[in-house]
Amino acid sequence: MHFIETLFNLKSGDFSKVIFSLLTNLILAILIAVIGFWLTGVLTRVVNRILRKSDTDAGLISFLTSFLSMALKIMVVITAITQLGVQMTSFLTLLGAAGIAIGMAFSGTLSNFAGGIMILVLKPFKVGDDIEALGEQGVVSEIQIFNTYLKSSDNKILIFPNGPLANGTIINYTKEVMRRIEWTFVFEHSAEIVSIEQVIIATLKANKGFLQKPEPIVGIQKISNEGLEVKVRCWVQTADYSNYFFKGQHLLIEALREVKIPFAQS
Repeated sequence: MHFIETLFNLKSGDFSKVIFSLLTNLILAILIAVIGFWLTGVLTRVVNRILRKSDTDAGLISFLTSFLSMALKIMVVITAITQLGVQMTSFLTLLGAAGIAIGMAFSGTLSNFAGGIMILVLKPFKVGDDIEALGEQGVVSEIQIFNTYLKSSDNKILIFPNGPLANGTIINYTKEVMRRIEWTFVFEHSAEIVSIEQVIIATLKANKGFLQKPEPIVGIQKISNEGLEVKVRCWVQTADYSNYFFKGQHLLIEALREVKIPFAQS
């Protein structure tokens, strides 16, 4: 110990005081970090609960809570470092000097943050919307500060970085209240077009799930060697699209078969 006191030019007994001070600051810094992170979690959950009760947009809630959590954790870390005796002026100077390098290294992350803000401001979609983007389709389950989470129809979680997502092409299938369903049927050349149209229109009118305004449309799309290619278009409520796409196709095939209208043989 005498050697260490001599090495660091400390008076006799000062070394013990220095060690005690360092240990005290270290313990306090650890306590600040542990309690700070715990309080961050509690506060984030409280804010999340308050925002949900105020009917705030779900996407904005997830964005704000994740941003709040990150900001509070950074404050906790800075406070803990200060408790260790590190001068914040020097620390911030060092941080500023490294800022350019960090910014270049994390330019994609900053782009994703900006993309998240664009999504929240422009609202091309919201939590619960069924969208197609970056070659994938799913229902938006969460919008965070850097990423957006989608759940696919087969229950996979798709994670998209907000930067490319905000700058790419987005198809929102649920933004409008109505969607158009299209079916294509191929009949033999001898089939009567008028009979086909009457059966299809009558079947669609008999089921209230298919909207009558705009009116359903039936027409020949193409005459080919395979037969008469008939296109059917009708409108449904967006929420009913998936159900009525399959249900309507089944109803039409059964109705056409019942009156013995000949389908083309492949």
